[in-house]
Amino acid sequence: MEVSQNGGYHAVIESSSVLKMPDGKSVFKIYYVSIVGRDTPSKYEWGSCPLSKEEYEKRFLASGNEGIGFVTAFPHITKVFRYAPKAEILMLVKAFGTQNWMDVNLDRGEKYMEFACFAEAILAAGEYRFWAAAKTVEEYLGKVCQLEDAPVDVKDKMKKYWEA
Repeated sequence: MEVSQNGGYHAVIESSSVLKMPDGKSVFKIYYVSIVGRDTPSKYEWGSCPLSKEEYEKRFLASGNEGIGFVTAFPHITKVFRYAPKAEILMLVKAFGTQNWMDVNLDRGEKYMEFACFAEAILAAGEYRFWAAAKTVEEYLGKVCQLEDAPVDVKDKMKKYWEA
C-alpha cells in the first residue's frame, strides 16, 4: 500500500439551512462547510469563493435531487446524503463539483469508495442519530447538527506508521 501525506484539514461548519424541493416532498438540510488554512481560500472557503450561498441554493433547488437527507456543501465539492427510498435504514451518497455541478466519482481505487471527510463523518453520525430517533420526517428535519469546528491535528500519522 502506498501512503501519502494529506494537505492538512480544518473544517468549519459556517451555517445551515433546510431546502424544500420543488416536488413538494423532497427536503434536504444543507450544511455549508469550509476548509480553512489552505493556500487557495477561493477553492475551499465560502467567504472567498465566487459562488454565493444564495446562488448555490437556487441551483440545488433546480437540480432534481429527490428524497430526504442532508448535504455537505463545500466550495469545491458537494455530497448529497439521502436515506434510501427502498430501505430507509441505509444512507446513499453522491457527489458533484460545487462550482461546475459536474458529477464526481467517489471511487478511490483498490475497490474502495470515499464515504466522508472528518466533518462529513461527524455530520453523518449526528444525522443518522436524528433519523433513527425521529418518529416523523418533520421531527427529523427539526434537528440540526451543531458542529462548528473539525480539525485533524496530525496529518501524517498513517504515513509514519506505514513507513516505520
